[in-house]
Amino acid sequence: MTSLDRLGVGQRGCVHALAGTDAIAQRLYEMGLIEGEVVEVLAFAPLGDPMEIRLRDFRLSLRRSEANRITVTRL
Repeated sequence: MTSLDRLGVGQRGCVHALAGTDAIAQRLYEMGLIEGEVVEVLAFAPLGDPMEIRLRDFRLSLRRSEANRITVTRL
């Protein structure tokens, strides 16, 4: 297992856990980043932050600090 921010472009992972209980963690849960969901890294901004991911049929942009809180299993 690794954190989402460590995946490269084109790599996929299955969400295993989300760290924290604060407002940011709650927002990530509400966006659908829950255990068992498959995510794919689509792109990184030129300076590496933020990153764009695909979750189900939509795209999300996350800061690397937010993506670091999401533990995934590589697929």
